[in-house]
Amino acid sequence: MTTSPADATVPVRRPRPRIRGLDALRGFALCGILVSNIANSILHMQHIDPGPHVPLVPELLHSIVHQRFFPIFSLLFGVSFCFVLEGADNRASRPRLVLVRRLVFLLLLGIGHSLLQPGEALSVYAAAGLVLLLPASWLPAWAVLALGFAVLAVNPSGQVASAGCLLIGYAVGRFGVLDTLERRGRQLAAVLAIGAAVTAVALPMQLSDPLNSGFNTSSAVAGLGTALVYVTGFLLLLRSPLGSVLSRVFEPLGRMALTHYVSATLLVLLADQLLALDESRKWGVMFALAAGIAVVQWVFSRLWLRRFRYGPLEWCWRCVTWWRYVPNLRVAA
Repeated sequence: MTTSPADATVPVRRPRPRIRGLDALRGFALCGILVSNIANSILHMQHIDPGPHVPLVPELLHSIVHQRFFPIFSLLFGVSFCFVLEGADNRASRPRLVLVRRLVFLLLLGIGHSLLQPGEALSVYAAAGLVLLLPASWLPAWAVLALGFAVLAVNPSGQVASAGCLLIGYAVGRFGVLDTLERRGRQLAAVLAIGAAVTAVALPMQLSDPLNSGFNTSSAVAGLGTALVYVTGFLLLLRSPLGSVLSRVFEPLGRMALTHYVSATLLVLLADQLLALDESRKWGVMFALAAGIAVVQWVFSRLWLRRFRYGPLEWCWRCVTWWRYVPNLRVAA
């Protein structure tokens, strides 16, 4: 795997340092997606009557989990695509070819993953990136942001919403907001207040129509509002005395989010063979399974990252993106 003459390198500037708060936020979103996927996409438990002993579980999931974490994941994917293109501008003569390779790898991985988990998100992100984000990358940041909000306005739910959040995340990265997060406490608090207000209006409307919860506009708007609260609230908590604990818990997961997103599907399907969760009422077992998988993945992340710089899938993705072998083993000091 070598770089072709058409993609020859250009003078390299210092690479962008990792933004650890985004890694932690990604890990936090990954945990929420894990719960949502177990109950929804993988085991179809959302279609089951919860029974007389746990009447609030589906309402709880629809209120604080479903449609709340995928917008965050979509936003962060958009940010990461911005950073990759920014790095490619510094390192390659054809920077958008670098992004195309990254998106094609993600598309192929998503197609393979969909055989195990229909409705998975990776192929959606890749398709939206190729169809919308790549052409939009020639636009000014404000135009990309406007396009993202326009896409959300057309349909704030499902795959369309993912595409809108992807564009918004890309624009946020272009504006350079994330490089100055430590100075934006007031702005974060203001956005949190907006998200809370949107949620306060939309969530009662969502819960008043339980049969369509998760499928109607009020659900989508409540989900986006709650996602705003989660993002800004989490980033503000990282600035508090709890910040070091939250970073220690979620940052290792976030640094290997792609590996964990895919491997969680394998672990859940394996567990289902032993626990018979599919279309069941074993809500307690479901939450315990989600917690157990998160713990296993956290331990694996800590051990892996002591020796390697990138997770297994992250390393493969990076090699394809830059079309060369990328050293992964950490060199002892």
